[in-house]
Amino acid sequence: MKRSSKPQGGILERLLWGSRLLVLVAVVAGLVLAVGTICLATVDVIYFVGSLLRYVDPGLGYEARDELRIELVTIIVKILDGYLISAILIVFSLGLYELFVSKVDAAEGSETASRLLYVSSLDDLKNKIVKLILLILAIEFFQRALHLRYDSSLELLYLAGGVLLISGAFYLIGAGASGGKASGPDEPAPDR
Repeated sequence: MKRSSKPQGGILERLLWGSRLLVLVAVVAGLVLAVGTICLATVDVIYFVGSLLRYVDPGLGYEARDELRIELVTIIVKILDGYLISAILIVFSLGLYELFVSKVDAAEGSETASRLLYVSSLDDLKNKIVKLILLILAIEFFQRALHLRYDSSLELLYLAGGVLLISGAFYLIGAGASGGKASGPDEPAPDR
C-alpha cells in the first residue's frame, strides 16, 4: 500500500481544484442576466411596434412625425444594445464554463460553436467581450449624437472627431486580432 508523501497537501489541492466550480455561480448569474436583458429588449420591440403605428398615422403633423422618428431610431438603438448585452453575457457564461468547468459537449461538432465558444484562455474571453463592449459603446455614442443639437461648426467638428476615434478603436481591435495587420472588408479578422 503506497502512502502519499503529502496527505494534507493532497486534501488542500483537491479542495483548491474543486473550488473552480464556484465559477458556476457566475455562469448561472450571467445566463439569468442574459435572459432578463432579452426580455427587456423584446418589450422594447413591442413598444417600438406601437410607436411605429403612431408614426404611419396620416393625421400626424410634420414636427410630431420628425420627433417620433428620432424617438423610433433611439428605440432601435436601445433594442440593439439590449440584445448585444445579452450576447456578451452568454459569451461570458459559456467562456467561464469552458475555462473552469468543462467543455460544452452539446456544442461538439457545431459550426457555430467553433466561432462562438473557442476560448483557450482568460485573455481570449476578455478579447471577445471587449469587442462586443466596443460595439455597444459605439452604438451608445451614435444614440446620444442623435439627440444633440449642432448649433455651430465646432460642435460638428467634435462629432466628426468622435466618429474618427470610434473608427480608430475598431481599426486597432481588428489589427490586434489579425496580428498587427488590420483586416480589410473582404477578409474578416480571424478568431484565435
